[in-house]
Amino acid sequence: MTALFGPTDAIERAHALRDAGASGVFTFEGPHDVFAPLTLASTVGGLDLMTNVAIAFPRNPIQLAHQAYDHQVLAEGRFTLGLGTQVRTQVEKRYGAAFDRPVARMKEMVAALRAVFTAWETGERLDFHGQYFRHTLMTPTFNPGPNPYGPPPIYLGALGPKLTRATAAVADGLLVMPFGSKRFLHEATMPEVRAGLSESGRSLDDFALVPEIIVSVGTHDAAHDAARRLLAFYGSTPAYRPVLDVHGWGELQPELNALSKQGRWQEMGTLIDDEVLHTIAACGTPAEIAAHIRDRVDGVSDRVCLYQPGPIAIDALAEIVDALTG
Repeated sequence: MTALFGPTDAIERAHALRDAGASGVFTFEGPHDVFAPLTLASTVGGLDLMTNVAIAFPRNPIQLAHQAYDHQVLAEGRFTLGLGTQVRTQVEKRYGAAFDRPVARMKEMVAALRAVFTAWETGERLDFHGQYFRHTLMTPTFNPGPNPYGPPPIYLGALGPKLTRATAAVADGLLVMPFGSKRFLHEATMPEVRAGLSESGRSLDDFALVPEIIVSVGTHDAAHDAARRLLAFYGSTPAYRPVLDVHGWGELQPELNALSKQGRWQEMGTLIDDEVLHTIAACGTPAEIAAHIRDRVDGVSDRVCLYQPGPIAIDALAEIVDALTG
């Protein structure tokens, strides 16, 4: 799967990505709404659709349930609701929403969504009481009834150990955050996934694990400037320091953070050297990118999301897909 960037060219891009061999498209909560491009892309047909991710806490379960149900119908059963917490500063200061106890809040969000889905599917009375959400009314006027394709799966984006473990315990899948590495995936993420699955009495066969990998096509250093800036943005956030710590680069995080507070966004990218760049992002020719991805997810997943700092040329994307599927 790979990204749609906005609504204006969503249909055209979805057609092109499907023809290039992509199995699906996803959206992220950036400068545009996360659902609108998928609504348009559903008209293309034959593509998996996923929010990757919709920020959960500014929304409520009923709102999300309706959006997810409608997109599951539009996508003919090929929609996945991907949710994420974002970080405290963004949720509290940009969205004006609450962020306290994010792991507990996210677990309850999933439980509330499942309660709503069950009420719609079975006709049972909606009677959900939680610490953060309460849903006790579902009159026929607002009940869409059973979804012909069943309720959509719920995936969560996670990086920290507590949320990763909780995701494996309560959700249908994990969206492995794009700011990562092979070492972090195997040494930090997978042990928590196994622990969470054990808590819920499930195995890896019952759970979807989808690594997201930043890709940058080009053979010249300047071609990767956007990727360096993206890594610098992620790396400036304290929540992402564990990825850097695994490689002994932890002190880079406060350096980047200090520059971000001064608004020196362009300068931040210069702190991402080649070792950091090529460890976290898959860079180079399409064949080199495919080799990086294969090595990183070997034994973990046969499905990945290609995260693009900017739109990749369709022919290059087709070469990456061919190299991965071949």
